[in-house]
Amino acid sequence: MLLLLSVLLVALVFEYINGFHDTANSIAMGVSTKALSPRMALLMAASMNLIGALVGTAVAKTITSGLVDAQFVSTTTIICALLGAIIWNLVTWWFGLPSSSSHALVGGLCGATLASAGDNWSAIIWAHGGGAHWWENSGILYKVVIPMLLSPLLGFAVGLVVMSLLYLLLHSWRPRTVNRTFKTLQWFSGSYMGFSHGTNDAQKTMGIIALALAAAVKAGTLAQLPEWLDFLRHPMVLTTDGKEVIAPWIKVVCALTMAAGTAAGGWRIIRTMGQKMVKILPVNGFAADFAAASVLMTAAQFGMPVSTTHAVTTSVMGVGCAKRFSALKLNVIQRIIWAWLLTLPVTGLLGYGLLRLAQVLGG
Repeated sequence: MLLLLSVLLVALVFEYINGFHDTANSIAMGVSTKALSPRMALLMAASMNLIGALVGTAVAKTITSGLVDAQFVSTTTIICALLGAIIWNLVTWWFGLPSSSSHALVGGLCGATLASAGDNWSAIIWAHGGGAHWWENSGILYKVVIPMLLSPLLGFAVGLVVMSLLYLLLHSWRPRTVNRTFKTLQWFSGSYMGFSHGTNDAQKTMGIIALALAAAVKAGTLAQLPEWLDFLRHPMVLTTDGKEVIAPWIKVVCALTMAAGTAAGGWRIIRTMGQKMVKILPVNGFAADFAAASVLMTAAQFGMPVSTTHAVTTSVMGVGCAKRFSALKLNVIQRIIWAWLLTLPVTGLLGYGLLRLAQVLGG
């Protein structure tokens, strides 16, 4: 029981860190263009993250049952996966690199599950068909790898198209009018970005908590719980149409935790996103937020745990390229791309190593 409580605590710590790590991406544009004060941006992002996290559970369902074989997942497995993701998030946050919390969590979960299964690679669901379209299938390939490749491309393309259209529409406007108008519109785009972030990122921890509780129920860990804690035995509930969904209390707890993390801010990443990659004006910030939020909302509808970081960063790149390619600061972008490429393998190794260490210490 103590180990289970530790898992829940570490999961919420991850959610809190995710709040100030990834949510920095969602408010970087508004803060950097001075359309929003830091305090107002954080309040808006925290509020919209809370609302978004309570809408839908497709991503949580993917984490719960679509990536690894649950028979090899124990509370120890999950705590090692979360610790691996937390370590990587803190390292990249320290260096101001907007890496993916989503992929950190997936990598940690796969690595820890592989170790828990005694190096049985079938414990990881690589690809499972059955749907008429690829996005209806489950497994790492369909729910992580393909979206990991597509979401940056879509972010770049949508950012480029939206910004190009805005240049065409606004070419006769006075610069002062453009700045004033889009400073106001950034309230809308920032809210949209915060909402879409909540629909995707908060649900990942919901899935992890549900997975941990399901494993504890299966192991009989919760058999002696007092009646007032009976809700812990039911991480999934049935809807009126017979579908299993994440229990409402898990959604509320995760949403509130992410909102609290958001309020802590992530100023190192905000500086990288809004100042170091390309010069951002209010119209650019609006275009980048709108493009990234649209990509995230689409992915969430299909249960794909894509990276907010990838979507936002490549949207900023697309917006910068709409003006001229030389507007991009390639040395900063190169560091960000290295962080992307390393996230899955590094967190996989961390999760694997931590689980092996736990097995040695546990005898």
